Amino acid sequence: MTTARTFWDKAADKYAASPVKNMPAYEHTLDRVRAHLKPTDRVLEIGCGTGTTALKLADAAGHITGTDISDRMIEIAQSKASDQGVANVDFRQAAPGDGSLGAGTYDAVTAFNILHLLPTLPAVLAEIRDRVEPGGLFISKSVCLQGIWRAMWLPIAVMQVFGKAPYVRFMSTGALEKMIREAGFDIVETGDFPKSPPSHFVVARKV
Repeated sequence: MTTARTFWDKAADKYAASPVKNMPAYEHTLDRVRAHLKPTDRVLEIGCGTGTTALKLADAAGHITGTDISDRMIEIAQSKASDQGVANVDFRQAAPGDGSLGAGTYDAVTAFNILHLLPTLPAVLAEIRDRVEPGGLFISKSVCLQGIWRAMWLPIAVMQVFGKAPYVRFMSTGALEKMIREAGFDIVETGDFPKSPPSHFVVARKV
């Protein structure tokens, strides 16, 4: 069976070469994240991929640590940071659920386009809560495939059999928000960027 780490290691170079599919939605997301960060904030990103978002947000925070399950993704991200001369962002291989995120806390934890890829999402949200300072923020954006989008289940399941697709959670925006609240957060802002399929943006404050 293809593990998540192996899958994303193999996908990393193609992923790095792929352009952002919806640039206006992406830029709007970045603007909304910047609105909630302070120049002194210490930020942990879960599932940073090849580091593009962390590097774009570097000017909005004091320091960002990007983490990803894939060694190859991290290797590419580190190369980007070096090429761009960004000094307040670092990257390391780590994944929620296995203890590798460490015991430190942050002013904000971010997770973009990864929550729907996590089989143990409620447990991961609890771990994220433990990484957030009291009163700190959890900022996420997640594809929510429900309604007509649930028809994608069958082709994805077939691709998974051949190691061509990762685990995908089919969930509604309401179900996602419920899990975030149950993990110990108050939701302070939401939005869908883009709206179809909904890529659900959530800003939540640790209770």
